[in-house]
Amino acid sequence: MKKLRNILLAGLVAVGLNVSAEELMIDSAHSEVAFSVKHLMITNVKGEFTDYDGDIVYDMKNKAFSAFDATIKAKSIDTGIEKRDEHLRSADFFEVEKYPDIRFVMSSYEKQSDTSGVLKGDITIRGISKPVDLKATINGVIKDMAGKTKIGFSLDGQINRKDFGLNWNKALEFGGVTVGDDVKLMVEIQAVVLED
Repeated sequence: MKKLRNILLAGLVAVGLNVSAEELMIDSAHSEVAFSVKHLMITNVKGEFTDYDGDIVYDMKNKAFSAFDATIKAKSIDTGIEKRDEHLRSADFFEVEKYPDIRFVMSSYEKQSDTSGVLKGDITIRGISKPVDLKATINGVIKDMAGKTKIGFSLDGQINRKDFGLNWNKALEFGGVTVGDDVKLMVEIQAVVLED
């Protein structure tokens, strides 16, 4: 990850910009990568991915993301029901043996205020890449009890699962389908600033 930051900073310095970008390491013990999808057209079923990492660079002075490249291990999906999780790992959905990674790569950050903006980029699922906008909310920057600088932020977005070949479904007798197409993405991240 340090290589990414060094390349980015070198590029910014080369064009004469004053930079205060910091590389971040996700604290997975205090973070969550979750989703929600409609089930039987009447309830929202939630789940999460428990194995993920990212190369993230945040400009503390300008209060904006400079880089964001995140990878999620698809097999780490957890909805609280193992039988359902095994089905989600199968070829009907994520086909995790063939497509082990879900990846998001930021292309740009549109700052709206010091505490909000939009991460624009591509998300890749089952080898298919599509553009996605993630609303970012910066929840704060603090020093923890060990003197480490930490930042907390939330990301929210929505994708259509069929755009990525996750087409499995079953029709219901009274009309409608078992699984909705729209998937809400809900990410809560606490990250620590890496020291040089």
